[in-house]
Amino acid sequence: MTIFQKIIDREIPADIVYEDDLCLAFHDVSPQAPTHVLLIPKKPVVSLDGLSADDGAMAGHLLLKVPEIAKQLGLTNGYRTIINTGEEGGQTVFHLHIHIMGGRSLNWPPG
Repeated sequence: MTIFQKIIDREIPADIVYEDDLCLAFHDVSPQAPTHVLLIPKKPVVSLDGLSADDGAMAGHLLLKVPEIAKQLGLTNGYRTIINTGEEGGQTVFHLHIHIMGGRSLNWPPG
């Protein structure tokens, strides 16, 4: 069980900013920008590589929630989304998640 599943199950507290039947969004405990929120599916999917054709509606739902959550967070001048996949992609928690980051000018390349 991942730390994200424990957050979903309310075994670990989190600063939740959005929740519905399919997903949960909360502030990252180690923010890399003034605003840094993680959006996760409630279904335990390891990464983008773990998505199946049956997950299409859920994956679309996550992507459609990103701009709503960004607006709710006041990210009116832009924001960055990141999905790390696998160890070499920088993934450290093996539960699919979308980073929503903003609140300052973000440089490219990210690192």
